[in-house]
Parts: sequence; C-alpha cells; structure tokens
Amino acid sequence: MRFGPYGGRYAPEILMEPLRDLADAYDAFREDPKAQEELGSLLRRYAGRATPLYRCRNLGTNSTICLKREDLLHGGAHKINNTLGQALLAEKSGKTRLIAETGAGQHGVATAMAGAVLGLEVEVFMGAVDMQRQAPNVSRMELLGATVTPVTTGSKTLSDAVDEALRSWAATADDSHYLIGSCVGPDPFPRMVRDLQSVIGEELRSQSIAEEGRLPDAVVACVGGGSNAIGTFFPLLDDPVRLIGAEAGGRGLNPGDHGASLTCGSPGVLHGAYTSLLQDEEGRISPTHSISAGLDYPGVGPEHALLRDIGRAEYLTVTDAEAVAAFRLLSRREGIIPALESAHAVAAALRLAEEMPEESLIAVTLSGRGDKDLQAITGGGA
Repeated sequence: MRFGPYGGRYAPEILMEPLRDLADAYDAFREDPKAQEELGSLLRRYAGRATPLYRCRNLGTNSTICLKREDLLHGGAHKINNTLGQALLAEKSGKTRLIAETGAGQHGVATAMAGAVLGLEVEVFMGAVDMQRQAPNVSRMELLGATVTPVTTGSKTLSDAVDEALRSWAATADDSHYLIGSCVGPDPFPRMVRDLQSVIGEELRSQSIAEEGRLPDAVVACVGGGSNAIGTFFPLLDDPVRLIGAEAGGRGLNPGDHGASLTCGSPGVLHGAYTSLLQDEEGRISPTHSISAGLDYPGVGPEHALLRDIGRAEYLTVTDAEAVAAFRLLSRREGIIPALESAHAVAAALRLAEEMPEESLIAVTLSGRGDKDLQAITGGGA
C-alpha cells in the first residue's frame, strides 16, 4: 500500500515473501471478530484502556489544553497498543519469537510485556548510546525476560538498531515476527501500526464531544517515527480539526543538530519505505540529534509525508531547550511528568495557545511518562 507517492515495499528479495505473508495474515486478523475481541479485552483488562482526557487546571492562558493520558497505560506509554496487537497477530500466525528495536526503550518494554503475557520469546536491538541514556528501560526489558542486544555500529542509536533488527528478521522469518514500533518500514507495517494506534484518536474524539461538548480546535502530538501522532490524527482526518505534529528541533536546524525529517527532509528510501528523510545531496543518511531518544530518527512514517504534502497536517519543530522547559512546567503546574517525547508536543501546544483565538480547545497526546528521562534532565539536559 502507498500513501500517495510514499510508502511501498523496498526490501531485500529474502524479505518479500515474509512481507506478503504478513500482509495477508494482518488482513485476515483485521476481519476476524474473535481476534479483535481478544485484542479489545487485552487492551481493556491488561493495558488499562480507555485512557482519560484530562483538562489541565493550570496550563494554558486564553485556551483550554487537554491531555490524552497515554502515559497512564501499563508500561507508561502508548506503545502497548501496538505491541499487544502485533504480538497477538504473531501468536495466531504460529510465530514463537518477537524481534524488536527501540530508541527510548518504551517500545522495547512494551514488546517485552506483550511477549511475556502471550508466551513469546523476545529479542530487542538497541543502540549502545540509547542503552546508556535509557538504562532504566534496559533493566525493565531484561526483568520482563527479553534479551537486549546492543548495537555498536553507526551512530549507535535507533536507526542502527532498525538495521540490525531487519538483518535478524531476514535470517529467522520462519519462526519470528518483526514487531516494528512505529508507522515506518515496508508495507504492511505503516498501516498496521496506524490501525493499532488509532484507538487513541477514536477515544479522544468521543471523549472530547462527551466531556467538552465539541471537537478540539487543534490536536498536537510529537513525531519521531510518528506512531502516536498518526494514531491520534487518523480518526480525525475528516473533521474540522487542525492536526499538528511536533518534531525534534534539537539544538537548531543545521544538519546533524535535529531530527526534523518532515520540516527539513527530502524524499528517499529508508528501512523499506519511500518517505521524507534527512539526507545529504548524495543520498547519504544524515546524523541526527534530539535530547529525546524516541525522536532521534532520520525518517518518518510515509503517511505523515503525504499529510504534509497535501496540507492536511502541519509539522513544526521544538528545540531541546523548549522541550525541557515544557517537561518542567507540566511537572510543576499539573503534577504530571511527561516523557521528553511528549514534552515536545506540550511545548508546541503552549506556543499554539498564544497564537490561536481565545477559548480555543487544544488536545495533546501525552504519549508516555517521563520517569525514564529524569537522568537526561538532571544530568545537564536543562
């Protein structure tokens, strides 16, 4: 499946048959009422859905800011929506092993939890740099029974972990499922992750109408690979709602200082999909930077590239300093410690609150909690 010119299936020949098999299995899974009921039960009784839409008491000025509290899910992030779905699909497809990659560690923890509850072996690839800055999540993954394999090539971050995970899957596809954590990669992964994360936007839409009496004027979510953002945006595409993604502006917009692949990228192929990338004139992938490990990625889900091109979604950048300020402000004003990824969305919402008409309603997807980021903040990130 393509999203306009983006998406597709750019993969080695050895992965084409596993990808076709996965697409067929996912199409059957979507149409299987028993499988969907089982997934719904896991999301309610294991993960803790539905999450609340919290109206901030002290944040915002002339506008109202609401938070979609994905940080309250089991494991502390929206990632569990996707991992439970893909792990259940793997189990029903006869797979016994899950392969995953992770940057911030939240996807790795969520994969380890899904593997444990469904009785599947788990191996998580993680860049050596990310393992250092997200050490608590490495410990959680290992406690949950997963094997965490360090990746020491390249920049030793998420992009290199994806490369290693793809190599492992190519060698073990008969008994392994590659559980991609974001809406990236070759078809069917972008649409599969989008569908599994759309529960965020579906709940947000119905809760906003029920509790606020209207749809939000704007919805904001952070964008690295873009899974929480596309899950938030997709159910609202036909509604009169501004959709705004907050990218990692890092230290600034010079090459190598940020992870803003939609704001500064150009079309190319990465990790099996045609999308918007950070690359040089020769097509070499550029180094990236973000204080947030989950946003430190040179590409983005292909559906976001289409939404940008057609003007249905807007994408702006938030610097490291702005994200840290929002991290501290939300903690002190509302008693909620957000993930640094989510703090980018909060910072963007605060900026919008100053620009939008009075009494606007802005909803922010709080994709995860910030316990994992305390070391980055106290260790000089501020």
